[in-house]
Parts: sequence; structure tokens; C-alpha cells
Amino acid sequence: MSTSKPQPAAAVTITEPNIPIPAAPKRREGRLRALDGLRLVAALMVAVYHYAGRGGEVTRAWGSSPKEQFPTLSSFATYGCLGVQVFFVISGFVICMSGWGRPLKSFFASRASRLMPAYWAAVILVTAVFALPMVAYKAVAPSDALVNLTLLQQPLGVDRVLGVCWTLWVEIRFYALFALCVVLPGANRRRVIMFCAGWTLAAAITQAAHQPLLDLILMPEYAPLFIGGVGLYLVHRDRRDAYAWGIVAISFLIGQHYAVADLWNASDPNAFAHRTTFGIVSVVAFGFVAVAAIALGWLNWANWRWLTVAGALTYPFYLVHEHLGWVVIHELHIGLGLPSAAVFTLTVASMLLLAWLLNRFVEKPLTPRLRAVLSKTL
Repeated sequence: MSTSKPQPAAAVTITEPNIPIPAAPKRREGRLRALDGLRLVAALMVAVYHYAGRGGEVTRAWGSSPKEQFPTLSSFATYGCLGVQVFFVISGFVICMSGWGRPLKSFFASRASRLMPAYWAAVILVTAVFALPMVAYKAVAPSDALVNLTLLQQPLGVDRVLGVCWTLWVEIRFYALFALCVVLPGANRRRVIMFCAGWTLAAAITQAAHQPLLDLILMPEYAPLFIGGVGLYLVHRDRRDAYAWGIVAISFLIGQHYAVADLWNASDPNAFAHRTTFGIVSVVAFGFVAVAAIALGWLNWANWRWLTVAGALTYPFYLVHEHLGWVVIHELHIGLGLPSAAVFTLTVASMLLLAWLLNRFVEKPLTPRLRAVLSKTL
């Protein structure tokens, strides 16, 4: 070992090679295939509700009340409408994940290209089928059908082609809030927490203020579900995040309250079925717990490729299953006289097949093209 006295630092000149320093890699999310499976479960819940858990138009499809067709199933199917609440929790998780680290232009292009191609196809298809003389359901006016292509028919007071499109109007308002408050300034943990806290408080004030405009913008009855999903994404990023867990807990407590207030109908003698508060709270809890299990990685073992296919079918299935499903039910049950159980199974299968066709021939070719166009021009 040398014992010579070291030179002062100022007398030493160090020349470093001009080597570029690589940027820190961005966090990349692996495919959460269990989330794809949960999407399909929620869509099937809604389909079961539309086929066996409600009265109205579906009664015409079966020729009698679904309670007569499915005496046991109908009492459970009435809870299927809560699949929408499960969807909203999933949406909060997914939108926060997809908006994290993404500029506003990319976020907008991604959302628009994801929603619109299948939606346009579904509106055109349902309008065309309902216009057929042998179909017993009334088609909307041509002018209203054209407005439906904008996805703004609900605020404009226009008749809807797709009964389920009201949920898309709710989703769009959530996207807008999240884009303006989080994506535009840049997503980070603190900003997302402030967004969740601010929206929760503002929604509560809105409920007390009874102002229609604030109700329209802040959606107090659905805000806790989206906020809970956002909180669960924060849990996914850091399971020790106490603020995230607090957001999830408060969102569940408020979300179940609104679900019970909207859907508990024990006092209505004209209701198709009487849901219990325990049943409603249980389904909402299922949505939160299922997404939490995915966020925590407990369902990472469910990594089957077919779940990705199931997730791809969920959105087009959700769009077309209600009205076209009633047409299929009527033709198979009334027209061909097939038994109820077989008709139910064949209808779900046919709607899944139609969803696959829409995904294969509409979404796959058009979604990337629309995304590319929007990404360049905005």
C-alpha cells in the first residue's frame, strides 16, 4: 500500500468520458388478468338482471313475468343491477392506472378510441334490428338515433338507443374530472389523494345543497365508487399507504349508503322484487373486496390468457346484451317454444358471440386507428 501524501483535490483534473446516463425506467403495469375476469363477472351480473331480475320490456320478451319463468333465480337476479357499482369501482382503478404518467392528449385518445368504435357499432346495430317489422320493440326516431352517436343523448334529453348508455354518461363525467384535476397537471400520489379528498367533500356538500348543476358535475351517488377504485390503485402501488386505505374505507361506507338508498325497495308493493339492505351492502362489498384482492396481488395466480379475451368481450357484450337479448329471447321462447333455461343460456352465449364479432371486426381494426388519429391531431 502506498504511503505517499495525497495531492490536494484542486490539483487533480478528472476527465470523464461523454457517456449518456440512461433515464430511469418508467413503472410499467403488468396485465392484471383477474381484473379482466372481474369485468366479465360484472357484465354478466347486469345481463342476468336484464333477463331475469326485472319487469317491464323483458316481460314482453318472455311472454310473462321472469318471476314465472325463473321462480328461484329471479330473486337473486334482481341484485344483478349492482354489477354497475362493481364496474364503477373497477373504472376508478383502471382510469387512475391508465392516466398515471400519461399526458392529457394521450389520455383523451386512449379513452375515446376505447369507447367509441364499439359504441357506434352497437347503436347502429340495435337501431337497425329494432327497425325490422318483425321485431316487437319500438325504434327511436331517426333524428334521435343520430344524436345517440354523440354519446350526449342523456343531457340533451333525447331517447336512448341503448338502455345501458346512462352508465357511459356517468363514466364520461368521471373521465373529465380526473383529466382536469389529475392528468392535466400530472398524476402523482399527493395530487391523487387531494383529488379523492376534494371530490368526496364536494360531493357531500353537493348532496346537502340540492343544486342540480352540482349534482350533474360531481355525481354524489356514484363518486364514492370511482374514488374507492382510485384509492385501491394507490394501494396497488403501495399497500402500506394509510391514506389510500382511508380513501377506500370512507368510499365504501358512503358508497353502500347510496346503493341502499337507490335500490332498497321493500316499501314498494309494485316492485319486481324486494332487495334486502344486507344483500345490497354485500354486493357493493364484493366489488370493493374483489378489486382490493387484485390490487394486493392475491389473485396474480389467475393469469390465464382466456381472461384477457373475456375482458375484451366485456364492453361490446355490455352494450348489446340488453335490447338484442330481448329480441333473441322472444324468438327462441315465443317463436320456437324452447324451454326457459335453454333460452337463457343460448341468449347469453349468442350475445357473447356477437361481442366477439364486434371486438374482432370493429374494435381491433378501428381502435388503434382512431387512437393514432386523435394522438396526432389534438
